[in-house]
Amino acid sequence: MSGQSCGLVAVVGAPNAGKSTLVNALVGQKVAIVSPKAQTTRTRLLGVAIAGDAQIMLVDTPGIFEPRRRLDRAMVAAAWGGAEDADLIALVVDARAGLGPKVMTIVEALARRREPKLLVLNKVDIAAKDKLLVHADRLSATLAFDAVFMVSAETGDGIADLKQGLAERMPSGPWHFPEDQVSDASDRMLAAEVTREQIFLQLHAELPYASVVETEQYREQDDGSVEIHQQILVARPTQRAIVLGKGGQRIREIGARARAELSQLLGRRVHLYLHVKVKPDWDEDRTVYRDIGLDWTE
Repeated sequence: MSGQSCGLVAVVGAPNAGKSTLVNALVGQKVAIVSPKAQTTRTRLLGVAIAGDAQIMLVDTPGIFEPRRRLDRAMVAAAWGGAEDADLIALVVDARAGLGPKVMTIVEALARRREPKLLVLNKVDIAAKDKLLVHADRLSATLAFDAVFMVSAETGDGIADLKQGLAERMPSGPWHFPEDQVSDASDRMLAAEVTREQIFLQLHAELPYASVVETEQYREQDDGSVEIHQQILVARPTQRAIVLGKGGQRIREIGARARAELSQLLGRRVHLYLHVKVKPDWDEDRTVYRDIGLDWTE
């Protein structure tokens, strides 16, 4: 169809800036997991939004932070890798938290990149209103942004304007995805992400980045349902006990909520089976990195 445009937007920012919530809001449905805990996005995830004749491919990247472990380094590499070949970079800043050293470090790194850049001040619904222009002016003095948008990904305020602003900047060309496809994530990956989100939501205070979810089996059934077997890896027996909960109550609750959400997302009945395995130093296992979509970093 003539008049179509399509481009890649890298959504970058510090941990907990609200990047995943923003991508979900722009797409119009959930494609990325959301948690109040920082650094829950581990890999590059592509969400697809449509505005008129424009298809906007949004790369939701892990938050950029100072890496300490191999897993941290792989996550940061994935974040900057998500910006490769982007037609546009959207820097998302938590307007309530303000401009700390993490944000300014990212801004300085972006200043060395040639791609056009937009500034998205997020969480304006809970930020001090008198600080918004101060933040925008300070950031714009460091980096030449094509435009500045003030939004609340949580409430939807400003999202329509941002979406239109992105659409107007997409280069001419055919769409890369069918109109009804909202993400490049496979159903296997989506299933693992949904379960991992429930682990974060239910155990975020008790189980810091000490778990990973692998979808071992994903089988279509004759009745149209799907059977999913997943393994939750933790590093220590005490962590396994936390995930299981007293009498297995916690793992049942994680499974029930993940199953309900997957049934809704996939539009079919889901049979979800979870088991927890202790695997010391799982974050030093190349196979685990491959399975969750991260590159091995030395």
